[in-house]
Amino acid sequence: MMKTKLIISLIAAATLYSAPTVLGDVTGAVANAAEPTKRESKRVPAMRNRVYTQLARAQQLADAGDKAAGFEVLNDVKERINQLNSYEKAMLWNFFGFMHYGNDDIANAITSFENVIAQEAIPDSLYLSTVFSLAQLAMQQQDYEKALGFLKQWQANNEKELQSSQHIMFAQVYYQDKKYADALTHINAAIDLSKAKQETPKENWLILQRAAYYELKQPEKVTEVMEELVRLYQKPEYWIQLAGMYGEIGEEKKQLGAMETAWQAGFVTKSTDIIMLAQLYLFNQLPYKAAKLLDDSIAKGIVVADEKRIQLMAQAYVMAKEDEKAIPVLIKGTEIAEDGKFDEQLAQAYLNTERWKLSIDSANAAITRGGLDNEGNMHLALGMSYFNLGEFDKALGAFDNALAFKKVAKTAKQWSSYVKKEKEHQARLAMN
Repeated sequence: MMKTKLIISLIAAATLYSAPTVLGDVTGAVANAAEPTKRESKRVPAMRNRVYTQLARAQQLADAGDKAAGFEVLNDVKERINQLNSYEKAMLWNFFGFMHYGNDDIANAITSFENVIAQEAIPDSLYLSTVFSLAQLAMQQQDYEKALGFLKQWQANNEKELQSSQHIMFAQVYYQDKKYADALTHINAAIDLSKAKQETPKENWLILQRAAYYELKQPEKVTEVMEELVRLYQKPEYWIQLAGMYGEIGEEKKQLGAMETAWQAGFVTKSTDIIMLAQLYLFNQLPYKAAKLLDDSIAKGIVVADEKRIQLMAQAYVMAKEDEKAIPVLIKGTEIAEDGKFDEQLAQAYLNTERWKLSIDSANAAITRGGLDNEGNMHLALGMSYFNLGEFDKALGAFDNALAFKKVAKTAKQWSSYVKKEKEHQARLAMN
């Protein structure tokens, strides 16, 4: 698209029927980026018919597909360049530039167009369009400093207010040159102009605005732009990105709201995004929703049932006090884990559901396999399970073992005292 627009602008600038007009002069091809210059007025000489005829013939040959012949005609004219006036020279170089650009020879196209604007007396329209085209070509070459110089020179000689698309051109060059604040000045101006005309800002403008705010480390502004992208363009990735930005600025409720909206709209399809939504549910004290989301996603094959995901789902069910649903998940975890962490949680789930023997088996497995955060909890689970089975001596032995773990020592001592009293009470009852 950019190439088509550039060719059109060059053809327009190359119109050979332009009437002579009082226009300007420039010293050198273009001023330094920091020092743009205003051209001085000079009368533009007319193009003589014999020169026009040769240039028109070169264009006809090129349009017919014989570019080599077109270049040959232009080179014939170039051999007599000292006999040409400034306007004729400019038009000759303009045609060279146009032909080189058509051949994707950007370097020679730039050189030719620089020769156009180096001429002293040429139409203002030709000067302005050529300088602007040079800025575009410099951007294609990723020479952003040079592109900025051309743009500033163009602006210094352009009496009209910048249009939105021209502001964006400045913004793109400033952004690529890492001058993000300057880029934002032009992006915001383009968007304001668009809104003033009751037009919708273009999507790529907002994306550039977001990128500039991001580089300036202004997450609140990035979030505002994401809200605008969601409102105007409704793309799935924008909802996910908006949720991420809400999280970055500490708006967790809005983050969850954005993710839930995206989920309900069918936008949340990637495993990583589903995991993020599950974690948001947990963070916002909605563990059952987290567990159900993971359970369904694993069943559908969207989320891989690896150790980490199973652990998250089991944690969610346990937090939701859904031990019955947590148990099969934990069993699956014990089958793939190398340590006893899932056995540890399974022992607790069995204890909560009064399955004493299964709790004992899982607690012993957890201790044997190791890797526990606090082994003392498993000795407590053993003691409680043995107690509920009426095996007081085994319960006391488990609580004695638990005393070795500082975090549970106090609880173990209390349970041990209670079991001893209960054992004595049961003994007295048996004697009677």
